[in-house]
Amino acid sequence: MEDILLQETDYRILVLNPGSTSTKIGVFDSDRPILEKTIRHSTEEINEFPSVISQYHFRKNAILEAMDEEGINISKLSAVCGRGGLLRPIEGGTYKVNSRMLEDLEKGYAGQHASNLGGIIAHEIACGLNIPAFIVDPVVVDEMEPIAKISGMPAIERKSIFHALNQKAMARKAAAQYGKKYEELNIIVTHMGGGITVGVHKKGRVVDVNNGLHGDGPFSPERAGTVPAGDLISMCFSGDYYREEVMKKLVGQGGMVGYLGTNDAIKAEKMVEDGDEKAKLVMDAMAYQVGKEIGAASAVLKGKVDAIVLTGGLAHGKRFASLISSHVDWIADVLILPGENELQALAEGALRVLKKEEQAKEYPGTKKPAKVFG
Repeated sequence: MEDILLQETDYRILVLNPGSTSTKIGVFDSDRPILEKTIRHSTEEINEFPSVISQYHFRKNAILEAMDEEGINISKLSAVCGRGGLLRPIEGGTYKVNSRMLEDLEKGYAGQHASNLGGIIAHEIACGLNIPAFIVDPVVVDEMEPIAKISGMPAIERKSIFHALNQKAMARKAAAQYGKKYEELNIIVTHMGGGITVGVHKKGRVVDVNNGLHGDGPFSPERAGTVPAGDLISMCFSGDYYREEVMKKLVGQGGMVGYLGTNDAIKAEKMVEDGDEKAKLVMDAMAYQVGKEIGAASAVLKGKVDAIVLTGGLAHGKRFASLISSHVDWIADVLILPGENELQALAEGALRVLKKEEQAKEYPGTKKPAKVFG
């Protein structure tokens, strides 16, 4: 790829999103993508490393080699932005990578995950170029109000674990369609992928959201969501299952895959089209539960809802999205913004700071430290 001349008003931003077996990278001139690429890492390559953090040099070199192959001159970069990892609970926004963040990412404060490498690699590349490094809206974003954290059992607190990056990005996109700022509207955003999270965005803060990892909320293609607690306890103490087996029934083998044997929503929709009554019931039930969760979210806002957004991979399913809309379109307009473009969301987060539309936040902020992953 030939390098593209920057306009005077452009900022060139490199964004990084490390996953378990791949690293997605993007180069943006302001909000315009000039390169988006997925670097695949074989299982053999990954297995050579004893830990996630020890993959740092390997992944960094792969990124720099890919940019060189595509003809991207890194000296023209204005900033580097990485996917935020498992940090301390923080409010949403764009954060400068600082020494405290690097320390928490390296030691795995809230768990080890490939996304922890995002901020570390961003920092190392940026340091060599004397430009800033950022992260944007990691999964540990916690803006829940105290009342929303009460679970009913003092020993257990409701946690904020959700698709913060895409939810915030789609809420901003929805607000722009109304000619408003994100901070001016009340928006319910439903991200629907392997997990499903319904966030209550109240004037720019996610004041309530279901735990999309292994907590409450609708069942999804791979997760059970809220299940009857008493029956779950009986299963745990029946002597028939190990702890790991029960966890798999909640995450990985729960939800749609548990009923239909597939976590592929496209395949499930095809089963419905071919007249499979069980598939129809399960898909209808998943849409029903999502609609019910959105209805509960509207109660948090006391009915003052400016828009409802359906996003994530499942929002591509026209029948599924239509079913959800039929349950909730009496509350507010339903905007269907399918898919998720995390690279674009990262670039936009960095761009808002570079253009001085927002001020970069300092990690860790003022949230009370609390581990969110077991």
